[in-house]
Amino acid sequence: MSLMITDECINCDVCEPECPNSAISQGDEVYVIDPAKCTECVGHFDEPQCTQVCPVDCILKDPTHPESQDDLLAKFKKLNPA
Repeated sequence: MSLMITDECINCDVCEPECPNSAISQGDEVYVIDPAKCTECVGHFDEPQCTQVCPVDCILKDPTHPESQDDLLAKFKKLNPA
């Protein structure tokens, strides 16, 4: 499942540079995560880096984009070909 940023985001700018897939960008009001690029850091790290640095815990699993660990790993491999 990709991640999403809720409207509790305070636009602190700490999550965007932590994303190894460049899935996070500034939205109209708060930062947003592109589900086509979000792998929850599978293939890069053990934990999603954005959730590790978010000071207000506003990054959650996106229920509209369910994906298994295998799906996330396949997406990682597609985004990062060897």
